[in-house]
Amino acid sequence: MTKADQLNALYKECNLSREDIHKHKHYVIICRTGIEKIQYEKNINVHFDIIKCDTEFSAVKAVGEMDGLKIETFGSAWKGNCQNNYYLEMAEKRALSRVVLKLTKLYSLGVFGEDEADEFKRGGSK
Repeated sequence: MTKADQLNALYKECNLSREDIHKHKHYVIICRTGIEKIQYEKNINVHFDIIKCDTEFSAVKAVGEMDGLKIETFGSAWKGNCQNNYYLEMAEKRALSRVVLKLTKLYSLGVFGEDEADEFKRGGSK
Protein backbone atom coordinates (compact mmCIF):
# COMPACT_ATOMS: atom_id res chain seq x y z
CA MET A 1 0.00 0.00 0.00
CA THR A 2 1.43 3.40 -0.98
CA LYS A 3 1.68 6.39 1.35
CA ALA A 4 -1.17 8.04 -0.55
CA ASP A 5 -3.34 4.92 -0.12
CA GLN A 6 -2.59 4.83 3.62
CA LEU A 7 -3.43 8.52 4.02
CA ASN A 8 -6.65 8.20 2.01
CA ALA A 9 -7.75 5.24 4.15
CA LEU A 10 -7.10 7.25 7.32
CA TYR A 11 -8.95 10.28 5.94
CA LYS A 12 -12.02 8.15 5.26
CA GLU A 13 -11.83 6.22 8.53
CA CYS A 14 -11.54 9.39 10.61
CA ASN A 15 -13.99 11.50 8.55
CA LEU A 16 -11.38 14.13 7.75
CA SER A 17 -12.42 16.96 5.45
CA ARG A 18 -10.45 19.43 3.33
CA GLU A 19 -10.50 21.87 6.26
CA ASP A 20 -8.64 19.33 8.42
CA ILE A 21 -5.70 18.96 6.02
CA HIS A 22 -3.24 21.24 4.29
CA LYS A 23 -1.05 19.81 1.53
CA HIS A 24 2.30 21.54 1.45
CA LYS A 25 4.53 20.82 -1.56
CA HIS A 26 6.79 18.60 0.60
CA TYR A 27 4.47 17.20 3.28
CA VAL A 28 0.94 17.04 4.65
CA ILE A 29 -0.24 19.06 7.65
CA ILE A 30 -3.11 17.92 9.83
CA CYS A 31 -4.89 20.89 11.40
CA ARG A 32 -6.10 20.97 15.00
CA THR A 33 -9.58 19.72 14.03
CA GLY A 34 -8.07 16.78 12.19
CA ILE A 35 -5.84 15.81 15.12
CA GLU A 36 -8.84 15.72 17.43
CA LYS A 37 -10.96 13.75 14.93
CA ILE A 38 -8.18 11.18 14.64
CA GLN A 39 -7.81 11.04 18.43
CA TYR A 40 -11.49 10.31 18.98
CA GLU A 41 -11.96 7.99 16.00
CA LYS A 42 -8.89 5.92 16.93
CA ASN A 43 -9.85 5.95 20.65
CA ILE A 44 -6.51 7.44 21.69
CA ASN A 45 -6.32 8.13 25.42
CA VAL A 46 -3.88 10.88 26.39
CA HIS A 47 -2.60 11.96 29.80
CA PHE A 48 -0.62 15.19 30.21
CA ASP A 49 2.02 16.12 32.78
CA ILE A 50 3.28 19.66 33.11
CA ILE A 51 7.07 19.52 33.06
CA LYS A 52 7.63 23.27 33.33
CA CYS A 53 5.34 26.26 33.27
CA ASP A 54 6.44 29.84 33.71
CA THR A 55 6.18 33.14 31.87
CA GLU A 56 9.17 32.36 29.63
CA PHE A 57 8.78 28.66 28.77
CA SER A 58 6.38 25.74 29.10
CA ALA A 59 6.83 22.03 28.45
CA VAL A 60 4.21 19.29 28.62
CA LYS A 61 4.68 15.53 28.45
CA ALA A 62 1.92 13.57 26.73
CA VAL A 63 1.47 9.86 27.32
CA GLY A 64 -0.85 8.34 24.75
CA GLU A 65 -2.28 4.84 24.43
CA MET A 66 -3.97 3.17 21.48
CA ASP A 67 -4.59 -0.54 20.93
CA GLY A 68 -2.08 -1.55 23.62
CA LEU A 69 0.65 0.71 22.24
CA LYS A 70 1.94 3.40 24.61
CA ILE A 71 3.96 6.45 23.46
CA GLU A 72 5.46 9.33 25.43
CA THR A 73 6.40 12.60 23.80
CA PHE A 74 6.71 16.29 24.62
CA GLY A 75 5.52 19.67 23.46
CA SER A 76 7.13 22.98 24.33
CA ALA A 77 6.54 26.66 23.76
CA TRP A 78 8.60 29.79 24.27
CA LYS A 79 9.06 33.10 22.48
CA GLY A 80 11.43 31.48 19.96
CA ASN A 81 8.80 29.03 18.65
CA CYS A 82 5.51 30.65 19.58
CA GLN A 83 3.88 33.87 18.37
CA ASN A 84 1.56 34.20 21.35
CA ASN A 85 2.29 34.18 25.05
CA TYR A 86 -0.01 31.43 26.30
CA TYR A 87 2.85 28.95 26.36
CA LEU A 88 1.27 26.21 28.46
CA GLU A 89 -1.71 25.83 26.15
CA MET A 90 0.52 25.77 23.06
CA ALA A 91 2.80 23.19 24.66
CA GLU A 92 -0.25 21.02 25.38
CA LYS A 93 -1.52 21.34 21.79
CA ARG A 94 1.89 20.41 20.42
CA ALA A 95 2.22 17.43 22.76
CA LEU A 96 -1.26 16.17 21.77
CA SER A 97 -0.49 16.55 18.09
CA ARG A 98 2.83 14.71 18.43
CA VAL A 99 1.41 11.79 20.42
CA VAL A 100 -1.50 11.32 17.98
CA LEU A 101 0.81 11.47 14.95
CA LYS A 102 3.26 9.03 16.54
CA LEU A 103 0.63 6.51 17.61
CA THR A 104 -0.96 6.49 14.16
CA LYS A 105 2.46 6.36 12.45
CA LEU A 106 1.62 9.45 10.44
CA TYR A 107 5.08 10.95 10.88
CA SER A 108 6.42 8.05 8.81
CA LEU A 109 4.10 9.17 5.99
CA GLY A 110 5.39 12.75 5.98
CA VAL A 111 2.52 14.22 8.01
CA PHE A 112 2.98 16.99 10.59
CA GLY A 113 0.72 18.87 12.96
CA GLU A 114 -0.10 22.50 12.29
CA ASP A 115 1.30 23.54 15.67
CA GLU A 116 4.77 22.38 14.65
CA ALA A 117 4.68 23.61 11.06
CA ASP A 118 6.10 27.13 11.40
CA GLU A 119 6.50 27.52 7.64
CA PHE A 120 2.79 26.68 7.17
CA LYS A 121 1.76 29.41 9.61
CA ARG A 122 4.08 32.00 8.08
CA GLY A 123 3.02 31.14 4.54
CA GLY A 124 -0.59 31.98 5.23
CA SER A 125 -1.74 29.44 2.69
CA LYS A 126 -4.67 28.22 4.74
